[in-house]
Amino acid sequence: MSPRRPVAWTSRASAGLIAITLGAPACVVSVDHDGQIERVEKRFTVERTAELRLTTFDGAIEVRSWDRPEVLVQIDKRGPDKESLATIDVTSDQKGDVIQIEARHTSARTRFVGLGFFVSASAKIVASVPRNTNLVIRTGDGSIVLERVTGRADLHTKDGSIHVTETSGELLAETGDGSVQMEDVSGRIEARTGDGSIRLSGTPTSLRARSGDGSIFLRIRSGAEMRDDWMVATGDGSISVELPEGFTAQIEADPGSDGRVRNDLKLANIVGGTRDKREFTGTLGQGGRRLSIRTGDGTIRLTGY
Repeated sequence: MSPRRPVAWTSRASAGLIAITLGAPACVVSVDHDGQIERVEKRFTVERTAELRLTTFDGAIEVRSWDRPEVLVQIDKRGPDKESLATIDVTSDQKGDVIQIEARHTSARTRFVGLGFFVSASAKIVASVPRNTNLVIRTGDGSIVLERVTGRADLHTKDGSIHVTETSGELLAETGDGSVQMEDVSGRIEARTGDGSIRLSGTPTSLRARSGDGSIFLRIRSGAEMRDDWMVATGDGSISVELPEGFTAQIEADPGSDGRVRNDLKLANIVGGTRDKREFTGTLGQGGRRLSIRTGDGTIRLTGY
């Protein structure tokens, strides 16, 4: 199988791309009213499991695995003109298996580029890494994408969505404002958003999911085993939990003062879930670890498949 190449930046203005010189350490691309892009490329050879730390003040970060014993990082510095690109400073460092790359902005100015468009400087980061890599990712404003990586991953954005696919290990995904979507994840999983929905599927061993304001949907795959208590909570929104046949847990559900619990699971020892007592408990299978589900205001749905 040929190695997966990192995804290049694509302008919204399809006809505005003038030139890209691939393979060079840096290049400048003119893009109509969207300004200019200067690409900086960094390569690092790794012998063991690497720890990659990526930070940008403003911009998306994307990380995908490939079949090479090296880390390739592309930083697209974007701004309305060359002067604005010069205000973005990219630093990199490697000490053993720890690699750090940071894009900083030395000016807070936003530039007017005509026809009502205002463009502020940003720096998007796209990385290709070995499958077994530990990650620390930070962006001040932008989305995060992570695909097919095994290890520890600590993902934080102040404003933006997080999308994780086919990732296992120890994963923390947190956004101040945005949705969190995790597909086919396994291991110790924690998802937090201040304002946004959470959707998760996979076989976690540990699970904590919390939204300040948004719905939560969980589809736990067959083979998942609770190794400690799980917690799922939202301040305002519905929660839907789908559990596979053979799953066991002690379920506790609290739908808040105005919500209700809709249960389609075959539970024993059911208590509550009525108009007078909305809090609901029950034993699924042999019971065991506690699955706690809470919403400040919304419906909780429990289904099996």
